[in-house]
Amino acid sequence: MSAPEVLVDVVRSGFVEGHHRGSVVALSADGTVDWSVGDVEAPIFPRSSNKPLQAAAMLRLGLDLDGCLLALAAASHSGEPFHVEGVRQILAGAGLDESALQTPPDYPLDDEARVALIRAGEARSSIAMNCSGKHSAMLATCVVNGWDTSTYLDRSHPVQEAIARTFAELTGQTIASVGVDGCGAPLFSASLTGLARAFRELVTANSGTPERRVAEAISAFPEYVSGTRRDEASLLRAIPGAIAKAGAESCYALALPDGRAVALKIDDGSARARPVVMAAALRRLDVDRLVGVDADAVSATGVTLVLGGGVPVGELRSTL
Repeated sequence: MSAPEVLVDVVRSGFVEGHHRGSVVALSADGTVDWSVGDVEAPIFPRSSNKPLQAAAMLRLGLDLDGCLLALAAASHSGEPFHVEGVRQILAGAGLDESALQTPPDYPLDDEARVALIRAGEARSSIAMNCSGKHSAMLATCVVNGWDTSTYLDRSHPVQEAIARTFAELTGQTIASVGVDGCGAPLFSASLTGLARAFRELVTANSGTPERRVAEAISAFPEYVSGTRRDEASLLRAIPGAIAKAGAESCYALALPDGRAVALKIDDGSARARPVVMAAALRRLDVDRLVGVDADAVSATGVTLVLGGGVPVGELRSTL
């Protein structure tokens, strides 16, 4: 990102003590750029914001998932018990168990789930890692197609090559860079405009298509895409029909059921600024005025307090 701009002021006791810079783009319902701030055309790694696109690619390859398990395939889950059980269900449906997962062992993202495991004396595990839903779906896709499951993370594996083709199609862009994500899977670049375009493609796709199935699963089961206590789930519960997915290094993409879409990245990777900017972008789009939208809940997702002596003395304020 060559030209990030100040998107958030960090305000303590009425004094601006810092900033978070980044870029954000909003698309109109017809897919054209409505407005943007910063550099929205340079390629970035959207990190886990890519997952809904990866899930659509796997459905195209014959993966047989819908509902909460499809949402889990597109998730950065919190490692709560129902997430772990869902991953086991995906694996079992393919005749596999968690030993097939190649996610790096980790504790759950969710504080309560992590503390419970530690108190129980359990170690980090591959299935508790937040990307295990995506990995289990990749493995199940391999089984459906008769592909090797031991090399499913290789860039040249058929499942990864097919995901790359779908990713490029949905973003409308040639993949400029390929990296390795935190979970070990191949990671593809796109611009923020391309990412927003891809999310729009999911919500506007025809009924029954892989893209629309992913959108419907994410919208219907937001807790499976993130977790019961996550801001992403709160936002999706507040906006019926919307889809959203955050990613590491403070990436975030969202599409509304009318085809409008937003994608953003905070340049320093700070997760605390991500929901603040998204909530502000949605207010700028007047989403809080739509019938059926819980405006207070949308605003609440964008509240990040600054503490002093253990009590709120300020907040992060978006400049949008």
